[in-house]
Amino acid sequence: MLKKHTVFRMKLNHPNVVAARDVPEGMQKLAPNDLPLLAMEYCQGGDLRKYLNQLENCCGLREEAILILLSDIGKWWQYLHENRIIHRDLKPENIVLQQGEQRLIHKIIDLGYAKELDQGSLCTSFVGTLQYLAPELLEQQKYRVTVDSWSFGTLAFECIAGFRPFLPNWQPVQWHAKVRQKSELDIVVSEDLSGEVKFSSSLPCPNNLNSVLSGRLEKWPQLMLMWHPRQRGTDPTYGPNGCFKEEETLQSVKARIQSDTGIPEEDEELVQEAGLELFSQKLVTKHTADGKT
Repeated sequence: MLKKHTVFRMKLNHPNVVAARDVPEGMQKLAPNDLPLLAMEYCQGGDLRKYLNQLENCCGLREEAILILLSDIGKWWQYLHENRIIHRDLKPENIVLQQGEQRLIHKIIDLGYAKELDQGSLCTSFVGTLQYLAPELLEQQKYRVTVDSWSFGTLAFECIAGFRPFLPNWQPVQWHAKVRQKSELDIVVSEDLSGEVKFSSSLPCPNNLNSVLSGRLEKWPQLMLMWHPRQRGTDPTYGPNGCFKEEETLQSVKARIQSDTGIPEEDEELVQEAGLELFSQKLVTKHTADGKT
């Protein structure tokens, strides 16, 4: 396990993956029972679970924090899969935060369950944390990189809503039998106080998203949380990585504001957090994903 950790960390080089460090000379002698040591960069922000457990985040993280998280983990998700590696244990405890020059940066840790794909691109071993496992892992079926799509969708939903999407307190066998009944568009399976199980394709309220972003992020988990792995994570327009592609220009944002408020586009002035006006017709999504609006 340690050897695989080391190989992966030496091979991977990405700002959203915790980097390996050389073990300081002499430290190896301090290891109990002569066990080898693994050194990693220090991330002082702690893990994502710590933030989700804070009282103010009981109904989900703030909008800016969600956008930054989706941007950071989305970049990692694509990078790892482009290198033909699946993580297989994506969860809040395996995401740590490090203070960057302008904002917190999310980094993935714990590649102990990660696996490099062979030419067949199918795997069979049963690993991961139950609450974030894709259905095909519970069924002990062969699986692809889309197991990470399910975990990412589950994690992102929890950050948006404050709880996991599908019967979070149920045991695996009962959970599987009930959740497999959901439709392709359902992103919530919940149990009310009377014990009745309900299905929904809408994000729960309250949350901290504006109406435009809420509509977009209802479609995103619908793609990531599809039961069937071949369909999961694939946007009909943009393909397998379409979940991370948005085409929202400054002009289209102004049009939305006019539709919602009645303020004419020519009377609108959009500014960044620092007070700088947005003039560019480039995609506005980059500004929001970087937490700069």
